[in-house]
Amino acid sequence: MSHERTDASPGSQAGPQRTQTRLRVAVIDRDPGFTQVLANRLGALGCEHRSLSTPATLETLVAMRLNALVLDLAVVGPESWDYLERVCGRLPGLAVIVCTGPSSVAQRVRGLRLGADAWMTKPCHPEELICVIEAAVRRHRRHELPQIDLAATVGEITVRPDLYQAYVGEQSLELTAREFEILQLLAQSDRVLRREEIYERVWGYAMAHGDRSVDVFVRKLRQKLRATSPGWSYIHTHFGVGYRFAPEPEVDAADQRGRAEELAPELPIPLSGAL
Repeated sequence: MSHERTDASPGSQAGPQRTQTRLRVAVIDRDPGFTQVLANRLGALGCEHRSLSTPATLETLVAMRLNALVLDLAVVGPESWDYLERVCGRLPGLAVIVCTGPSSVAQRVRGLRLGADAWMTKPCHPEELICVIEAAVRRHRRHELPQIDLAATVGEITVRPDLYQAYVGEQSLELTAREFEILQLLAQSDRVLRREEIYERVWGYAMAHGDRSVDVFVRKLRQKLRATSPGWSYIHTHFGVGYRFAPEPEVDAADQRGRAEELAPELPIPLSGAL
């Protein structure tokens, strides 16, 4: 696969209404004039971008940690629909904008139903395309789960979004920003969250194969929860899948043995000499 990389540097033209987080955008297109103009505008806005002349594999797209992909289906050729479906299905957090030549209504509808966030027809103004990219990324960044605006108590801990921290009584768990975001995300959910989903929502882009960041941060978060609230278990592992948040009081071994003895049925006393 051949590709041409264009390094971007922050510019002074970004207005106050622009997305504050630095965007990572890849453009799959063979029109050098179009890609150069678009690269110049993205660079001026402080976006990290890469221009590709051939379709990138899914593994390559994941490794790029993109927020958005601009795709000319003509570059993919006969496999364009399958490629679009694979990209949208494998990378649900990636904003995909099809920017290609004249098309029929049926083609545009098909592309959108396969998962594309938007469809633009060439020739188009790069500024309009960038606005479409930003809007699509904003939609992806809105979590499906509601944001906690007020303090919420779960088990012994109180989650304080206004302070970006969690407490047991007056004692802070001393969470880092990332640890708090993971705790808040888990606490808002009533189901198992896949590692990939946690990574996408907290880090903001797709998780690369073999990345163990979620496990590392969950382990640190568990250690702080255990140190501050030792009588409770909060985060439960679902092996091969992810994590579930469910505050449960822990029962020590002595209590478990006591309960087992209370529930054990009484056995008849054997008669003397019975075999």
